[in-house]
Amino acid sequence: MDRAGKEELVSTLNSVFSKASVVVVAHYSGLTVAQMQKLRKEMKAAGATVKVAKNRLVKIALDGTDVASIAGLMKGPTILAYSDDPVAAPKVAVDFAKGNDKLVILGGAMGKTALNVDGVKALATMPSLDELRAKLIGLIQAPATKIAQLSTAPAAKLARVFGAYAKRDEAA
Repeated sequence: MDRAGKEELVSTLNSVFSKASVVVVAHYSGLTVAQMQKLRKEMKAAGATVKVAKNRLVKIALDGTDVASIAGLMKGPTILAYSDDPVAAPKVAVDFAKGNDKLVILGGAMGKTALNVDGVKALATMPSLDELRAKLIGLIQAPATKIAQLSTAPAAKLARVFGAYAKRDEAA
């Protein structure tokens, strides 16, 4: 890669680090091409991205960003997973690491907060932003549904009482 290509990669990575909500760093030594493609596919489906870049260039790109705390993790064959949703990248990375012992999560960062392995795993267990929105909408809609049920319940009870009186009168 020539100097211009390296400068472009550094500027691209710098903008990614500035915008991403979370960055996960892992060792990927020993993963096959098929496994890497599967990881990339799963990340893309979750709204996250996987990037492999030279550690030296990544360290240069980290300067001045909130996630600069991951610079110490950039040793050996590392992979970067990042996403705008703070849960997407960690969730896919942890799930993939459970099935493949070759992917070893080193840590990450969420904004200015540095994450160790346990922090990444804890972040992976949280519900995603879409799941939280769905739960919130369900909670908001629940009272309206209950009010509608309560407003129709007296009429239904009244109808059953009249029906019971009518059956009793017919039997008599």
